[in-house]
Amino acid sequence: MSDSPTELTLDDGVATITLNRPDRRNALSEEISAGIRDALADIADGDARCVVIEGAGGAFSAGGDIDAMRERFESDESIDEQVRRLERTTSETVARLATFPLPTIAKIDGAAFGAGANLAIACDVQLASDDATVGFGFRQVGLSIDAGTSYLLPRLVGENVAKELVFTGELLDAERALDLGLVNHVYPAEEFEERADAFVERVATGPTVALRHAKRLLGEGLDKSIDRAMSDEATAQGIVFGTDDHEEGVRAFLEDREPEFEGR
Repeated sequence: MSDSPTELTLDDGVATITLNRPDRRNALSEEISAGIRDALADIADGDARCVVIEGAGGAFSAGGDIDAMRERFESDESIDEQVRRLERTTSETVARLATFPLPTIAKIDGAAFGAGANLAIACDVQLASDDATVGFGFRQVGLSIDAGTSYLLPRLVGENVAKELVFTGELLDAERALDLGLVNHVYPAEEFEERADAFVERVATGPTVALRHAKRLLGEGLDKSIDRAMSDEATAQGIVFGTDDHEEGVRAFLEDREPEFEGR
């Protein structure tokens, strides 16, 4: 790892963004937030087929930058300016990740707290090691919620559970997070990298164009009538029908073999 607050690597279609401030438990500082946004911009212009977010050094992300919070007490910035800065940094970063067109996967190996937990649940899929912990404890530092909590959390766990997690600041172990639907899979810590990478590979080797449309349609579906949803699905299928991957999928099915999708 370099000294950069974030690292971006691309390997076999998998773009991995690593939060790289382990000494600060990868808290979402302005530098890390900007690094994530820059990495997403680079990925959008490249050949990636899925995106992985992970943290270095035994934590996913401890959420808000406590040092920056302390500095605010001595800052000459008005509260309005401080709020706008928050919107430009952490909130914008989570929003860009939540709306990114490629499949996104959070690898949670360690702590994911507050805005760091939001970064994880902004991804499409969450994979956790059995020593991971997840919490939305904004109350612990006397704050309300931000970084998309009110949008993301109720959609995963329901409104009443979301309120409980926010009101109590409960710290969830991996199995409890799995029970609530905050993560998709929990793997033993000693097998985490191998099993998580196998999952990522399955997504990355899928029919990329089709999966991009599927992600968009699923994200929009809750706000549509069934007639509108099916009409939009048909439109997307009209695009996907013309892809090489669709032809390969049909041929592979007829030949009783695994398809070899190229992402186009």
